[in-house]
Amino acid sequence: MLTSTFVLLSGVGPATERRFWQEGLLTWEHFLKQSQVAGLSPHRKHWYDGELALAQAQFEAGHLSYFASRLPSREHWRFFPINPARTLYLDIETTGTAPHEGEVTLVGLHRNGETLSLIRGENLTSDRLQAELDQSDLLVTFFGSSFDVPFLRAKFPRLTISMPHFDLCFAARRVGRRGGLKQIEHDVGIERNSALHGLDGWDAVRLWANWCAGDAAALELLRDYNAADTANLVPLAHLLYDELLTRFGPPAANGLALTATCKPGSPI
Repeated sequence: MLTSTFVLLSGVGPATERRFWQEGLLTWEHFLKQSQVAGLSPHRKHWYDGELALAQAQFEAGHLSYFASRLPSREHWRFFPINPARTLYLDIETTGTAPHEGEVTLVGLHRNGETLSLIRGENLTSDRLQAELDQSDLLVTFFGSSFDVPFLRAKFPRLTISMPHFDLCFAARRVGRRGGLKQIEHDVGIERNSALHGLDGWDAVRLWANWCAGDAAALELLRDYNAADTANLVPLAHLLYDELLTRFGPPAANGLALTATCKPGSPI
């Protein structure tokens, strides 16, 4: 989808982008091959050609950060299918209070089918978290742009989080889905272990407090709860991407323009 994106061009909004698509300009390559485009002056066409040629070079070099600031955050879903191996799903647990008086207790990180739990007082450090983030080109969360990421930045000021961010909470709202993560999971048929049924964020706060009070089993249950929250973002992200693509993508919703991946050997 990223190589079908034209709203990164100055002066091009959703309506113009859709007009390009309807005229058969489904990808940057299609646009560049045309000597002229209806509604664009030769000067503007030449300008856009240069911008898209640069975008193509950045894409082929694997520099997704180049696009992150050029697309509004609500459009970062367009990054999703490019490289699953470097997509990081993240969810945090806290002590239940605001960052200035609370703490991050656990950070769940899921990538390539594996979940890593970084736990306060054990292996959760700014350097370790940064190392994991540095191995990723796309961050996927649920409400993370409003909660998880600001909380992490408050507690780990040296942390750099600059990659594109696909926030599934706002993506869900955009396609008409309401409720929190557990409600949407239920609505779309994403299941979790029966031992975790009924647990929510406040239970996570309680479990951490119990662990601190000496309940060894509480930490294991907290880890399992967070791991489910994190891993379940994967099928939800695929579902929401498909729904966004159907509503807001090019007419050829299942065509070549939307399945473009990096060239063999690309670093992303």
